[in-house]
Amino acid sequence: MRAIRYYDKRDIRVEEAAPPTGELAPNELLVAPRLCGICGTDLHEYVAGPIVTPVEPHPLTAATLPQTLGHEFSAEVVDVGSGVTNVRADDRVSLMPLIYCGRCYFCRRGLNHLCEVMGCLGLSSPWGGMADLAVVKDYQVSLLPDNVTYEQGALIEPTAVAAYGVECGGVRPGDAVLITGAGPIGALAVLAATAAGASRVFVSEPNKQRARLASELGAAEVFDPAAGDPAAQIVDLTDGLGVDVAIECVGNGDALDACVRATRRAGVVVQTGLHVGTATVNPMQWALKDLTIRGTWCYPVQSWPRITTQIAAGTLPVEKIVSACIRLPDAVERGFDQLVKRDNAQVKVLVDVAGSAIMSKDIQ
Repeated sequence: MRAIRYYDKRDIRVEEAAPPTGELAPNELLVAPRLCGICGTDLHEYVAGPIVTPVEPHPLTAATLPQTLGHEFSAEVVDVGSGVTNVRADDRVSLMPLIYCGRCYFCRRGLNHLCEVMGCLGLSSPWGGMADLAVVKDYQVSLLPDNVTYEQGALIEPTAVAAYGVECGGVRPGDAVLITGAGPIGALAVLAATAAGASRVFVSEPNKQRARLASELGAAEVFDPAAGDPAAQIVDLTDGLGVDVAIECVGNGDALDACVRATRRAGVVVQTGLHVGTATVNPMQWALKDLTIRGTWCYPVQSWPRITTQIAAGTLPVEKIVSACIRLPDAVERGFDQLVKRDNAQVKVLVDVAGSAIMSKDIQ
């Protein structure tokens, strides 16, 4: 079968790989991926890895390099194991990619996303979404209603990341919210905060194309941090108070500092973007403002039905963040190589794995 496989830093190959063989375990499914997003985590692996892709066999999945990529995907069910009851062959599904042990301290408390030996489809698993076939667990599939497309289904995973940040911030109707960064997670956070009832969503984003998208998604104001101080401007626009919640979606120390300075006393700052290094902070500001500083990791694994329902109801138009859809053979040259450029203007690039996707925009 065709697969996009990660070998090492700057070494991703579109190649023929061995398909799944043998009988499915009772709780396993065979799926055919349809659309798969290229994630920021994939890009980190490409430019600086291996980071989370396993050089040695993974303790839970036994996976090791080369790794078939892809953890943001929708698929069609091909076959099911004898114990699978939640879906059947030919069903359309979205994949929750986390793989957890179910036995550790955190799993036994329902915090499966914090599993001590967690794996992930497309990063630390024998299978991934950028391939013709994949084997997954029954708890990883969520049925797509007829009015939710494969395109939208492939966006549920990054939407879960963004929605978790909004949820951890406690965004309520009438709140003012700052989101730093209008990449895929930041753009989806704009939608999620709006769906949660935020009255004004401010965005800080230097990239003009991404800033334009943030405005189109409903941001009240979009600030260029290279042209001025977004925090000072936001404080002015909120009668000297600041926002109720700030969500950092860049993984940048300056952006985190802007969030702290832009947030009102007793407000909440949520760290959603992944920092690849250390950041300089001023905890005295946290104390003087009595702030809640909240980190997030992934999302609760139970998020899929709720997000799917919101998409089906039209309150989360996630497809609006898709800027390109490319064919599987072009994934490296037109996907990864383009997305890692400093002047990249794309937001979310989907890979048409099956070659037959129906999109909200043309396949490039």
